[in-house]
Amino acid sequence: MELHFFDPDEAAAVLYRKLPHWSQAGVVCFITFRTHDSMPREVVEGWHRDRRNWLDEHGVNPHAATWRLDLQQLDRPSQNEFYKLFSARWHDKLDQCYGACVLKDPLNAKTVADSLLKFDGDRYWQTDFVVMPNHIHLLVVFPDDDAMLRQCEGWKRFTARTINQRGHQSGRFWQQDGFDHLVRSEAQFEYFRRYIADNPRKAGLKSGEFIHYCDSK
Repeated sequence: MELHFFDPDEAAAVLYRKLPHWSQAGVVCFITFRTHDSMPREVVEGWHRDRRNWLDEHGVNPHAATWRLDLQQLDRPSQNEFYKLFSARWHDKLDQCYGACVLKDPLNAKTVADSLLKFDGDRYWQTDFVVMPNHIHLLVVFPDDDAMLRQCEGWKRFTARTINQRGHQSGRFWQQDGFDHLVRSEAQFEYFRRYIADNPRKAGLKSGEFIHYCDSK
């Protein structure tokens, strides 16, 4: 299957929940889900505080509903600094494996991996994913604008129910909103592939404590 990357001149759908979610038919998307206990409150609050301070220092009102659009008006080096600083810090915190890390259990990890692959080639195309102890990253292509959130909700609902039942637990399993990013180039796609493949090593995981998938087609 031929890869397609985000085209700013083509129509894209944006759905606002707790986070904005962009989708464009047939475009590769990098998605992250995390378990509800993967980030202690003080870590999340500190990250948000530092982000607000950075935006203030660069003339962007962090409390404005339009702050993401205002950020895009900054020069390219400043935008790159923002995304590199705060995205890298967020993912580094995830890799510290806070929380119960129930996906470190091979059976739970397999439940997630099997769900991600169940309709591969039919409803979507999985190119890469990694199931980490408290989060997952995936690169996936959806056929239409509405499919991304619909399928993500399906994955999260099924895996949460199955893993909670197995552990005789109830309540929230996944954090409500995941992070998603439309891939803009082949170079960025290859960067995310390397990031996914290297994630277990960077987190110091041993064999059997994660599941990595890569479609070689």
